[in-house]
Amino acid sequence: MLRGLLLATAFLTRIPVRLPAGTGDADQGMAIALYPAVGLALGACVAALGAALAGLGTPSLVAAVVLVAAFTAVTGGLHLDGLADTADAWLGGHGDRERMLAIMKDPACGPAGVMVIVLALAAKIASAAALLDTGAGWAVLALAPMLARTACAWLFPLLAYVRPGGLGEAGAEHLRTGSLAATSGLALLLALVAGGTAGAVMAGVAAGVLVLGVAWMRRTLGGFTGDTAGALLECTEVAALVAGATVLGP
Repeated sequence: MLRGLLLATAFLTRIPVRLPAGTGDADQGMAIALYPAVGLALGACVAALGAALAGLGTPSLVAAVVLVAAFTAVTGGLHLDGLADTADAWLGGHGDRERMLAIMKDPACGPAGVMVIVLALAAKIASAAALLDTGAGWAVLALAPMLARTACAWLFPLLAYVRPGGLGEAGAEHLRTGSLAATSGLALLLALVAGGTAGAVMAGVAAGVLVLGVAWMRRTLGGFTGDTAGALLECTEVAALVAGATVLGP
């Protein structure tokens, strides 16, 4: 489990991780099951930083920008890159599977990619500012990253990984669905207990984004890639934050 947790941290963040000797493909399956744990740790750090900034009297909008910038730095923008690539593929692929896959491999970022990154960051900043204004949005800030990474992890048992030899192939092959179900169940329980009504709505929204994302990926690609997994994670995180801010807002 420790190796899996370290691998999950390495996959989902830019935090330097030294993997123990003997870490192999089998541990990558456990890493996916532990995505919710890494998401919760990231979310707790965001909430703690938000509380610290509020304690210093930082204006909510300024604090929200700092929170989103810090979170993006820790994650390295990995999933924002996947969101951008997926948007470019959707716009430029015209429904052709091979063309969409080729566009996602292109490192250049097109206009659709730039647009969705700007919109995603703007939505996160606006939601975080609204939550900071309520003075009671700490649970939402902590839960959104967890729910997003939980949804992302469920792509592995629900869809085929369509890039042979890709980073996610070993994880897809060795994932134990029972382990993921257990960690996801704990994540859902925490969302309901810590988030109350807002947590329940956020969990429902996250599940809805997952269902829609799986349907779209199955229809257009016949499976998922690392880029579409990142896109789903970002869309879920934004949707959960917006939902939480809406429930707690005036």
